[in-house]
Amino acid sequence: MTHAVEHPSPHPPASLGQRLPLGPVMVDLAGLELDAQERERLLHPMVGGVILFKRNYDNPTQLAALCSEIHALRSPHLLIGVDQEGGRVQRFREGFTPIPAMGAIGEIWDSQPQRARRVARDTGYILGAELRAVGVDFSFAPVLDLDYGTSGVIGNRAFHRNAQAVSELAHALALGLQEAGMNAVGKHFPGHGHVAADSHLTVPVDERGLRDLEFADLLPFRQLIDLGLAGIMPAHVIYPRVDERPAGFSRRWLSDILRGQLGFEGVVFSDDLTMEGASVAGGIHERAQAALQAGCDMVLVCNRPDLVDQLLARLHHPLPAMSLIRLARMHGRPHPPSRTDLHESKRYVAALRQLDGVGQADASLAFHDPTNTCGKSG
Repeated sequence: MTHAVEHPSPHPPASLGQRLPLGPVMVDLAGLELDAQERERLLHPMVGGVILFKRNYDNPTQLAALCSEIHALRSPHLLIGVDQEGGRVQRFREGFTPIPAMGAIGEIWDSQPQRARRVARDTGYILGAELRAVGVDFSFAPVLDLDYGTSGVIGNRAFHRNAQAVSELAHALALGLQEAGMNAVGKHFPGHGHVAADSHLTVPVDERGLRDLEFADLLPFRQLIDLGLAGIMPAHVIYPRVDERPAGFSRRWLSDILRGQLGFEGVVFSDDLTMEGASVAGGIHERAQAALQAGCDMVLVCNRPDLVDQLLARLHHPLPAMSLIRLARMHGRPHPPSRTDLHESKRYVAALRQLDGVGQADASLAFHDPTNTCGKSG
């Protein structure tokens, strides 16, 4: 995974779309196509991206048309992201390859680490190539949390308990994503796997100090940052021995540690600001301001269009040039020309063979897409 390089967008520069810089807010949609109110919302100067959910998907043709319409609205085009991790967190299923939970790849690591790396890379390639073929720019993946066996919301979304295994498998998956024309977003900084509480429902607290985190949970983030990780999502978790605020609202975590000590140069995406773990920051405007002032480049507001409109009516936060450069790197790169070309390519067929049978039972499970959070996807 090398540092991101600018590539031409797979979408034309939207001659009919508005020339408008990206804003700092990522929003969601109600259904399978845009309505008039959503088109108007997506043209707001504070909007910079769209996150898609299961409710926005019927089939690949419909999804490609939706992405194309979103991209055509503005130039540079709005970012389109999704939580397509695999296992129980896979928004698009029918018409897409079932992706195994990352924990299934971690199980292979225990006896066959070289094969696990290959499976992780091929998983990233399939995941990324299928999303790029319909116009999605990136997935919020991989999970870099450690699986301590205590967090139900993380669980087998994590690769492994061992930090080095997580680092190497996540790097391999990110290389596969990059090969497919997509950058990776690591989550949930600085590590969500040690706490049992679910930040969708409450405010988790991790009592460990910074030194403990540095020798465990922070290691995968540090290693992938050194390898050019393009995006990071912080956790709505409080680490009181480091800062009294959740990591996603903490200048100590985002500016001093993530950017300062670890040297991260990519995009910081907030987790969903409607989650209970974000409630300590106040109302929606206060939450967004706190996240942006702490060091986030883009904030997510999911499943509450009323709160999106409240935020857009009050927020005035033109993105600085450096944030715009970071976000530009998240635009998907051209690959492949079409789903037909992808399915006929030797690389894709070979990758499918590698995944055959890996975590099959888990990957085929239906996953409930919650309506009041960004899902169990971070």
